[in-house]
Amino acid sequence: MSRSRAARWSTLLALPALLACAYVAAQGKPATWSGIGRAATQDELRAWDIDVRPDFKGLPAGSGSVARGQDIWEAKCASCHGVFGESNEVFPPVIGGTTKKDMQSGRVEALAKGTESQRSTMMKLSTLSTLWDYIHRAMPWNNPRTLSADEVYAVTAYILNLADVLPADFTLSDANIRSVQAMLPNRNGKSTAHGLWLPTGRPDVRNTACMRNCADSPRVASSLPDHARGSHGNLHEQTRNLGAARGQKTGPQRSEDNPAGEFAAVKSLTARSACLGCHGLDRKLVGPGFSQVAEKYRSSERAETYLAQKIRDGGAGVWGDIPMPASAGLNEADALLLARWILKGTPE
Repeated sequence: MSRSRAARWSTLLALPALLACAYVAAQGKPATWSGIGRAATQDELRAWDIDVRPDFKGLPAGSGSVARGQDIWEAKCASCHGVFGESNEVFPPVIGGTTKKDMQSGRVEALAKGTESQRSTMMKLSTLSTLWDYIHRAMPWNNPRTLSADEVYAVTAYILNLADVLPADFTLSDANIRSVQAMLPNRNGKSTAHGLWLPTGRPDVRNTACMRNCADSPRVASSLPDHARGSHGNLHEQTRNLGAARGQKTGPQRSEDNPAGEFAAVKSLTARSACLGCHGLDRKLVGPGFSQVAEKYRSSERAETYLAQKIRDGGAGVWGDIPMPASAGLNEADALLLARWILKGTPE
């Protein structure tokens, strides 16, 4: 699994300290940063220091049963990942593709041979700490880091029970998790042959680091020029309906849909509020597509103000059980602009 957003942010926040250390090393004397920042408190450090490593360093004490994990799963996890971990049309499956033979060998045969059309989480999982850590820091998706350590143990135990790794009466804890690690179907699935981990493998690139004469700002070199936008039709309609990536709308756009650049600010608003992470323009992702929303509300006289309020406050129940979080960073004018853009068919 990839690192969570919190882990990436912690890396970015540590960058100034790394640069300061590099400066000290280069100059041979302490750097002085008068009036900038302060030392982090112990509580602040503890709030960030929540990672659990493959050797289980950092794992908090606690325990949770499979039965308790099932209750938590059905209440907080099943809406996205399915009652039995089979997932839905948005998220890939958590369970599937592993056999008893795999648990004996520690290597998932279907993964090695490529016989499964879709890889599940359990097929790829080689370290149990990864699963525990990811659930702890990133789940549930709409309210991360709200599960207690005991609840994370319980959910992890339930997932392993669904995968036939643990029996239904098992209680997972910090005392026995190492023995459970030795039961994972893909515990021996790691490889260093790709060269990403030196010195055991060969690197797959031979680039020379360059830190001189760097540009002041990046230059976008891959944008589509206006004269070529319609050369190959509407790329948005030609992109596969798979994953979160969607092709750019390159078909003819009617100027009356966006008079005087009325929606010029929409791109930055949707990026800031992460709207397109859950809503496709023309199709459902986690929530409904914007075209579906426009179709439902376009004829209502109060559609614009109603949608603007929904965008700001969030909610659930209209399009399903998965809640939409509030967009606290949007003011009323921004929310109205987004609502008007959706109702007009998301013109560019």
